[in-house]
Amino acid sequence: MAPSTKRGPILGGLGLLLGLCGAAAAEEGMWTFDNPPRALLQERYGFSPDAAWLERVRLASVRFNDGGSGAFVSPHGLLLTNHHVAVGQLQKMSSAEQDYVQGGFYARELADEIKAVDLELNVLQSMDDVTARVQAVVKPGMSAQAALEARKAERARLEKESQAATGLRSEIVDLYHGGEYWLYRFKRYTDVRLVWAPEKQAAYFGGDPDNFTYPRHDLDVALFRVYAGDAPLATPHFLKVNPEGAGAGELVFISGHPGGTDRLLTLSQLELLRQGKYPFMLGYLTRALGVLREFAARGPEQARQAAVLTYSYENALKAYAGQFQGLQDPQVMAVKRAQEQSLRAGVAANPEWSRLYGDAWERIERVAQRHAAEITRRDALELWRARLLPKLVSRVLSLVLYTAEIQKPDAERLDGYHDAELEELEFISLSPAPVYKDLEAALLALGFHVLLEKLDAQAPLRRLVSGAGGPEAAARAWLEGTRLDDPAARRALWVGGRAAVEASTDPLVVFARQLEPILRENDAWMKKNVESELTPASERVARARFAVLGKSSYPDATFTLRLTFGPVQGYPMNGSQAAPFTTLHGLYDRSLGFDRRPPWDLPARFWDRRARLALDTRVNFVCQCDIIGGNSGSPVLNRAAELVGVVFDGNIESLPGRFLFDPRANRAVAVHAGYLLHALEELYDAGELADELMGRK
Repeated sequence: MAPSTKRGPILGGLGLLLGLCGAAAAEEGMWTFDNPPRALLQERYGFSPDAAWLERVRLASVRFNDGGSGAFVSPHGLLLTNHHVAVGQLQKMSSAEQDYVQGGFYARELADEIKAVDLELNVLQSMDDVTARVQAVVKPGMSAQAALEARKAERARLEKESQAATGLRSEIVDLYHGGEYWLYRFKRYTDVRLVWAPEKQAAYFGGDPDNFTYPRHDLDVALFRVYAGDAPLATPHFLKVNPEGAGAGELVFISGHPGGTDRLLTLSQLELLRQGKYPFMLGYLTRALGVLREFAARGPEQARQAAVLTYSYENALKAYAGQFQGLQDPQVMAVKRAQEQSLRAGVAANPEWSRLYGDAWERIERVAQRHAAEITRRDALELWRARLLPKLVSRVLSLVLYTAEIQKPDAERLDGYHDAELEELEFISLSPAPVYKDLEAALLALGFHVLLEKLDAQAPLRRLVSGAGGPEAAARAWLEGTRLDDPAARRALWVGGRAAVEASTDPLVVFARQLEPILRENDAWMKKNVESELTPASERVARARFAVLGKSSYPDATFTLRLTFGPVQGYPMNGSQAAPFTTLHGLYDRSLGFDRRPPWDLPARFWDRRARLALDTRVNFVCQCDIIGGNSGSPVLNRAAELVGVVFDGNIESLPGRFLFDPRANRAVAVHAGYLLHALEELYDAGELADELMGRK
């Protein structure tokens, strides 16, 4: 037996370290559509997408605002994404009597398509560079706090002006951490209807054990249709499906909406993440999964209610654990250190650059060191508010904040409450999605427990929760008696404004009113002590990067549209080689190898119709494309802009890719277009859908 070389799914080797110290390496990069890597593609593949190719792909690419990506795949508004992107809406459409998550769905007629409860889709229409206008409002002699407020006010003005002029959702996007500001305009769609989804067990074959692994055998796809004026939307920009897919070694592209990366952060900022955010999130998710499983054990209906959140938290826990491992890996941090030193050396070599940008890294480090403990505590409160609050609690809190913010001039409001954002805020706050108050109470109590462990004895939130009898009693009191699970009651608050909020005796509104000053104080402290200092320093680091590297690098992901590329290619794994493709042979072999036990069981139709299937059909494949969460549902395209697959995962080796891309083993995992069509025709009796995807209907 050879000596073990196991080092986990992380980087290794001096050669790679040196190769990653400059601009984008290998097939790395989440490129914006205004700056596609044309020269790189021409040099390596003899192909460069022209303006018409980019426009077609951009206008066919769709952002799911509840997280994820998709693409139009017919001229009649048909939209392809992942099952796990659709599953939140499937849950909201379901009931104890009809569970579309477990059993799937197919609308054979347009009239049978079911409207999504609260889904908003965005399609990017245009982009304008407004960097000069945002940065011009910062005047010499301004305090850091005044400069921050001036930037925010200008961003709000730009969004409001654009929305008024175009009618499009308008959003200022921060690229390169303040190096550039772009105004993105999106067409919004909210009449979205479910067309088809497979059973959960076909989509999530292998369950959590197989998640973030490869080889995979998942049918993780779903189809919606977008409507306008109660008729299918005409979508002239769509992606034709190529059933042959792409061959091994063939260049492919992914167009989607990666949620967030931290590759351009400084070493001191990464250290803060390692100390604060990651331990907090890992601890919370681990305990939350225990709460969810305990809740699910109460009965079948409780299990149904908890199922989707359980899938989501299992996925998040695995992702955070892999990313945290990257932050703890000395080789990853050595590469990050070398990258930073290389950039700083380039700045130091030029006296003018050194004068303009040289101390920016020290300024960021001073903020991180001076406030590390306080930032960790306050970040925990913000993470809880922004990501971990149960849905109803979050919506009621947003309503309470809205009624105060709407009384202020637009430029002075909190982020999320500007005029250009109110349409989306109203849509989500008044969602008619079902509410499971017992489940929300259990999760709210857990959130209190986790936060109170980090707060001192005099913290206002501790006094608030203790005064209500402790976490469990407080959560029950605030949720059991509320009437705000009825969207009509929430609408009354929205319309009634601050007077209605102040007069309300609903226990959840009372709690939100008591929580409001705690959150406002936290936000004000972070802006004064952290954001106002980091924003100008980060802008200077970005300008230094442009000075040294130009635009040969790409910005961190921001849940905006990006293009990435690479070949269909396997990779070294477990002392052997992972093949580029899996097949139906492998699906049945893996299920039988586990005696068809969950989570490697299959829906009955897979066994009943096995003889009808071509078992050499390619099921999933991997490509050397640079993705992260948010890319789920993204189309995989060939040079002709034909859809050859649908991204649904990355492999376990890709998880530290939030901080660093390793071209040797980072892979995107996708459903093969041929498997989608074969399954529709032979397993689901949905030949008409296959015809529409193929342009035969």
